[in-house]
Amino acid sequence: MTDHITHDVLIIGTGLAGLRAAISCAMRNEKLSIGVISKVQVMRSHSVSAEGGTAAVLFSDEGDNMESHIYDTIRGSDFLCDQDVAEKLAHEIPKEIYQLDRWGMPWSRRKDGKIDQRKFGGYSFPRATYAQDKVGFYEMQTLYDTCLKYDNINFYNEWFCTSILDDGNNNFAGATAIEMKDGNFNVFKSNSGIIATGGAGRLYSFSTYAYSSTPDGLDMAYRCGLALKDMEFVQFHPTGVLPSGILITEGARGEGGYLINNLGERFMKNYAPEKLELAPRDVVSRSMIKEIEHGRGFKHETGVDCLKLDLTHLGEEQIKEKLAGIREIGIKFSGVDIINEPIEIRPVCHYMMGGIHTNIDGQTEMNGLWSAGEAACNSLHGANRLGANSTSECLLWGNITGRLAADYAHKNKDKSTKIAENLIQLEEKRIFDGIFRGRGQINPYEVRKQFTDMMDVNAYIFRNENDLIEALKKVRELRNSSWKHVNDSAKEYNTNFINVMEIDSLLRVGEIIIGGALNRRESRGAHFRTDYPTRDDVNFLKHTLVYYKGDDDPQYSWHPVTLTRYVPAERKY
Repeated sequence: MTDHITHDVLIIGTGLAGLRAAISCAMRNEKLSIGVISKVQVMRSHSVSAEGGTAAVLFSDEGDNMESHIYDTIRGSDFLCDQDVAEKLAHEIPKEIYQLDRWGMPWSRRKDGKIDQRKFGGYSFPRATYAQDKVGFYEMQTLYDTCLKYDNINFYNEWFCTSILDDGNNNFAGATAIEMKDGNFNVFKSNSGIIATGGAGRLYSFSTYAYSSTPDGLDMAYRCGLALKDMEFVQFHPTGVLPSGILITEGARGEGGYLINNLGERFMKNYAPEKLELAPRDVVSRSMIKEIEHGRGFKHETGVDCLKLDLTHLGEEQIKEKLAGIREIGIKFSGVDIINEPIEIRPVCHYMMGGIHTNIDGQTEMNGLWSAGEAACNSLHGANRLGANSTSECLLWGNITGRLAADYAHKNKDKSTKIAENLIQLEEKRIFDGIFRGRGQINPYEVRKQFTDMMDVNAYIFRNENDLIEALKKVRELRNSSWKHVNDSAKEYNTNFINVMEIDSLLRVGEIIIGGALNRRESRGAHFRTDYPTRDDVNFLKHTLVYYKGDDDPQYSWHPVTLTRYVPAERKY
């Protein structure tokens, strides 16, 4: 007998967006019962790894202004962002900064006591509000502490969601989930829900993401008939530590760090003479790969080509005060003390601009279901996200979706939640008969490694048709091979079972990224095609949508971009 757990609002994910949504929901209506599900412990959500800052205009009296934030975001997106969404972010995010401050967020301060901000790539003004180099951890701790003040927020730690349920008429009805401690299959019933499951960067081997950052949430939405949008746009952060991929924050360059080649040159002067190291991430990452291709890189001890980030000129005092965490990462994971010597780095998978298709308020195509944070694509970031806009997005749309989900739940509180019984049975059969009791002969972990290594090569910064076609063949070959089985037969804490379910979503979503990259025959933002090296606004100033059609190929279509104030222009930095 499947257990049924009922809440008025169901939030899937406990990163910045999920926690902010829970607080917003609880503040909106203290009588609602709110369930918050996470496949990890709350403070193990990947949002704790955000380092550099949260973008907001705080000091218009000192030269910054809303219009500048809007335009920087639009230009940074290579004009693919929905401009009304950029406007909403710029105007509303300052309130989130001050709200966190009131909840106890330890923002770094200037000598006059005001909240400090640092320079970040692609911005016209120091706009990244920071807390040393641990902004995500401090924001998460602040939000989690605040959540604990509300008795109507109920956490379900270490529960793995497997599917989204509806009532047969496109109304959200809940989710299915496995409680990891006992392996039991459960149904969560709710009229109102938010997907805030974060990014999916473990689609790549060289990645800044936690190992838990797989596309489960994206895949659940996709399989229940919702569109994924702009999935071909994957951000590669310029400074990933070798060999681990752990992030060196953009704040290191914001504080004045230099990128250097094997000639000792600050090579960004040849690619972005105005912004140098603080050009947008897609521009810097492409420039780095070009330097390596021209023989001006270094060889890491693992044999991988790389460049170096030099912070030695900043001095010991500034590094210890503002980049203490980065210094620790360098010592632990690279054997380098950044006070004394440059550190070897290479562009690394860091963010997914694409996600679950939503409108400006985070509403999905299903009634009663919203999405927020990196799992969502409200088209704020277009083809390339500016650093520090991601934590801003999580906070603001966590607040917005939490409020809307609470109102919807209140309005539908007396309406019984109807779930088609066959949906539950089909899902139970899919995961237990199809995966847990599967009879595959191939090691699923080898399949995962082959896939993520292939993504590193064929769907990296520079792409072309031949590589993408080869990648599509490879992912389909891997998907169709007999890897669906679980060797560990235990029910309790069966991470083998969880891992294989994650691989299932990795392969399905990976195919979407590759197919979207093949269809977009232009270069825009983070998506660069060497066989189509220019941006093509006539044919491709539009969003990619993709829908699930069972075992058939993904169904691709297009969606218009919202242009409100700026006509696309050439990006120069």
